[in-house]
Amino acid sequence: MKDIRLVVVSGPSGSGKSTAIKALEDLGFFCVDNMPVSLLPTFMELLARTGEITRVAAVVDVREGEFLKDFTRIFSEVKNAGYKVEVLYLEASDDSLVRRFSETRRRHPIAAMERPLDGIQKERELLNELKDNADKVVDTTYFTVHQLRDLIKEYFSGPLTYEKLTLNLVSFGFRYGIPVDADLVMDTRFLPNPFFADSMRWLDGMDETVKDFVLSREETGEFLTRFEGLIGYLIPLYWKEGKSYLTIAVGCTGGKHRSVVITEALASWQFPEMVVVRKRHRDIQKS
Repeated sequence: MKDIRLVVVSGPSGSGKSTAIKALEDLGFFCVDNMPVSLLPTFMELLARTGEITRVAAVVDVREGEFLKDFTRIFSEVKNAGYKVEVLYLEASDDSLVRRFSETRRRHPIAAMERPLDGIQKERELLNELKDNADKVVDTTYFTVHQLRDLIKEYFSGPLTYEKLTLNLVSFGFRYGIPVDADLVMDTRFLPNPFFADSMRWLDGMDETVKDFVLSREETGEFLTRFEGLIGYLIPLYWKEGKSYLTIAVGCTGGKHRSVVITEALASWQFPEMVVVRKRHRDIQKS
């Protein structure tokens, strides 16, 4: 295995690629925006010869034009050459992408004379195959620039390892939609809801009173035992199949009470050594 880490950043226009690449640059990655896909194998070989650069990030998107269709083949070629390659795909809802274009007054790169929504839909079709090859899909719909930057730094600030699986635990509210990057979704709305207790309605799942309310229930204890057993069974199987990232989304109605408590409980579990655990409470600040 050649000791060079390549992070390919992609996604539709307005999804946050510029923010992501700047965050990676802050982490010490050598960053290239819009490098022709066809040059990637040669570029990586040159870096390997010099031995001076060990972390590289490159943006690949629809600006590639016809060359984009060669991505899968070239991606496989670079991986087979022994480089550690990760594809990060940033996603966002149509509404949020349209709003971002409106705020910046930019024209869409492939629909300059059409509505931004037309360009967004065409762009999704062109990027489908690349998205299918992604190691990690991140939905930036509800992210601020600062939140996305922090998430990128959290994912890629660690040392390069080849024997770890990143387990992302995300709490969310079904009211705001299921996270698009979820591999497994667990619905905790069967648990007693602290929202209906006046003393806890305006608290969240990080509060000790709410934690005690949820975790003290017999059904919660049995659920955690069964769910942790399932996760413990699945992780080695996912790892055996070569999965580097696994996102488990835990949902309740609003994403503020039950899902937060359960996510925190799961994060405290003793996972196998191959697992790096990260957690995020997507909707905890929403009313």
